[in-house]
Amino acid sequence: MNMEYHNPVLLKETVDGLNIKPDGVYVDVTFGGGGHSKEILKRLGESGKLYAFDQDKDALENAIDDPRFTLIHENFRFIKRFLRFYGVKQVDGVLADFGVSSHQFDVAERGFSTRFEAKLDMRMNQDEGLSAFHVVNEYSEEQIKQVLLQYGELRSAPAMARLIVEYRQTEPIVTSEQLKLVLKKFLPPRHENKVLAQIYQAIRIEVNQEIEVLKEFLLQTPEILNERGRLSFISYHSLEDRLVKRFIRNGMFEGEPERDMFGNFEVPLKKVGGLIVPTKEEIKINNRARSAKLRIAEKV
Repeated sequence: MNMEYHNPVLLKETVDGLNIKPDGVYVDVTFGGGGHSKEILKRLGESGKLYAFDQDKDALENAIDDPRFTLIHENFRFIKRFLRFYGVKQVDGVLADFGVSSHQFDVAERGFSTRFEAKLDMRMNQDEGLSAFHVVNEYSEEQIKQVLLQYGELRSAPAMARLIVEYRQTEPIVTSEQLKLVLKKFLPPRHENKVLAQIYQAIRIEVNQEIEVLKEFLLQTPEILNERGRLSFISYHSLEDRLVKRFIRNGMFEGEPERDMFGNFEVPLKKVGGLIVPTKEEIKINNRARSAKLRIAEKV
């Protein structure tokens, strides 16, 4: 059965960014419904190859029947290791569409969406041990505060953490509806969805270690790219976008690279073009596109 996945965001622009060579080797590290992968395969010749990664079991049902295509059921933080396993040391391009797939948002029991009542879960890989339930019920007040501050950029994080810890002393917080009730005083009617989305985002990033995963992944990309190979990455929140932008510019996440006596520094990548965002038309059709930011880079 083919799971319901929406059209990928910035489909043409992201694949254009890879500057595809018909006989090249490419990787789509966020396979999902396969939309980006199908577009890449359209542009590859018979000797081209496409490898895709997805840690979500649901995505495996969308595997594409094509001899040029291989789907790897793993987290893309292990990109180098698993490409090596398939005998691939270097590739001509890597595409990533970070964040949660529309399918994961739309399946109520996965617990990603503020629209449904569901058990607190939010695991992209259903075999992982750490779930949203664990974060909300077992993290210390300080840990919860840090998660909400860092990943949700919520000013009320200290007070929210205190309330969660107070409530769970009576009974565990099992569902999204319970969590909403606990934090009700922080959810003003006009901005309820926005604040809830920030709370969910924070817990989801922690559950899936999204920031650590992204850093590990980015650090491997210069090694696996051929010269003039391309990266084409879509981010949906400022934390991810900042990491991608800094890594492309400096080859590191914090500080500045060492400069030579002439004040120049060498970095493995250079940006291609400017920031690309969806058109008003695309946002109308696909609301998820509204916060998307696409950055393209090339190995120097």
